[in-house]
Amino acid sequence: MFDVTLFGAFVGGLIVFFSPCVLPIVPFYLSYMAGASMSEITAEGGLAPGVRRRAFLASIMFSLGIVTVFVLLGAAAYGLSQSFRSYQTEFRFVSATIVLIMGLHFLGVFRIGFLNRAFQVDAGDTQNMSVLGAYVVGFAFAAGWTPCVGGVLTAVVFTASTESTAFEGLILLLVFGAAMTLPFVMASLFIGPFLKFASKFRRHLPKVEKAMGVLMIVFALLIATDTINYIAQWMLTTFPAFQNI
Repeated sequence: MFDVTLFGAFVGGLIVFFSPCVLPIVPFYLSYMAGASMSEITAEGGLAPGVRRRAFLASIMFSLGIVTVFVLLGAAAYGLSQSFRSYQTEFRFVSATIVLIMGLHFLGVFRIGFLNRAFQVDAGDTQNMSVLGAYVVGFAFAAGWTPCVGGVLTAVVFTASTESTAFEGLILLLVFGAAMTLPFVMASLFIGPFLKFASKFRRHLPKVEKAMGVLMIVFALLIATDTINYIAQWMLTTFPAFQNI
């Protein structure tokens, strides 16, 4: 049966990837993972032998590093929520407040300086990037996530913490992580076309930021009013086709 929380986690992951905090740095990470310079991966014509293969393998390990952190956060949040079940209401309002503040930030109602921070790594010697190294970089990226990741992730982690079982919460974080990193893996297979798409898509980044702000405010209200399940029931009633998904 269709699960609105899984759908929301999947959409949230995709939005995060195409957000102003993540999409612009993807070309740099592709070159870093592939062990090639930006001029090599942006040059017209074919890529040097082995570049695409290195980029693909490294992007998978990079993605696994990110997902690992998300799953650990979800597990920690679930354990914390179970330990303080009598404070579920307070926990819900705190989470809703955090998501709401970040949503207002992205809408431009006000700006919080430290939320504009973006995680970067020292390029160093990219030729020596190993598979394990890509995993570590992904882990570090998620641990020092950009504010775009943090805002949506807060909502997803809270939802995971309120699932009936730890396994359901784990699946929710896996879906979010997979949705966020799958485009990165696909981009490593089609580096040339992706770079052209990214350059054209840049002009739409402010719109994505605003849309993210609106979605986070809506989600904050759903968290605060504890009505996520009601939304799921409404969607199943209004769109019966979802029952077959």
